Amino acid sequence: MTYLVGAELSDRPAGERFRALVNRPQILGIPGAHNGQAALQAKDAGFEALYLSGAAMTASMGLPDLGMITVDEVSFFVKQVARASGLPVLVDGDTGYGEALNVMHMVRTFEDAGAGAVHIEDQLLPKKCGHLNDKKLADARDMAAKVASAAKARKHLYLIARTDAAASEGMDGAVARARLYMEAGADAIFPEALNSREMFTEFAKRMPGVPLLANMTEFGRTPFFTASEFEAMGYKMVIWPVSSLRVANKAQERLFAALKRDGMTKAMVPDMQTRAELYATIRLHDYEALDASIVASVVPKAVE
Repeated sequence: MTYLVGAELSDRPAGERFRALVNRPQILGIPGAHNGQAALQAKDAGFEALYLSGAAMTASMGLPDLGMITVDEVSFFVKQVARASGLPVLVDGDTGYGEALNVMHMVRTFEDAGAGAVHIEDQLLPKKCGHLNDKKLADARDMAAKVASAAKARKHLYLIARTDAAASEGMDGAVARARLYMEAGADAIFPEALNSREMFTEFAKRMPGVPLLANMTEFGRTPFFTASEFEAMGYKMVIWPVSSLRVANKAQERLFAALKRDGMTKAMVPDMQTRAELYATIRLHDYEALDASIVASVVPKAVE
């Protein structure tokens, strides 16, 4: 299957498909996919939706996650991940890139690029990763206005409001903000950086009937829980936002060290995706088959 054949593409908007996945009885697992290749690999593993993390996007560009990248830069990532996989993509919309009109522009741009869902957060710029300290929060009413503007701008996009209030305003503050954001038009709530099973469970109990998203990032404030454990705590979605990038980056680090040490890559070959595996993942022969004038490439035998 390739994205070039219109008959093989879904007739349903990505937002509708994402909403249908969330509405199923079981929890929706959404791995981070920082580029088109990762998106294809996640799809081949059986995942039905993908997450595009702001932290992963910026890190892949060699930048910190401080809200510096633009709507158009993110849109480039949205297009490649959605196009490559054909799956509905949840996009990290940071703080919305400004106020009401900027948020509306973001929503329209992301939806036009193929996004199925977006989340926006109640931090002030310069924003930080949700698991870092000293985050500055926007006024709850200002954030609610952003949520309302996003709801007005979307056609089908699933809208998730993230609150970082638990660290500074406690559970009462986080719940009060979440309720306000739902009233403003959010479809779901993302309570960021909860740090215990008890916190996750309490938040869910205080938001009955509201779809909730859990963030299972490594090296953060949240202990490791499985998707099934989050489901039992009352959550409908779980993301693993930067995992694919972390693994890829660590592998590249080992590669460059070996190359510098040995002057060749032979020692790293067992850890590499083969040429045949790469071509299978990116569906090279499916693309070639669309044009009878292209001769199918022959994978050369490995040289010892």
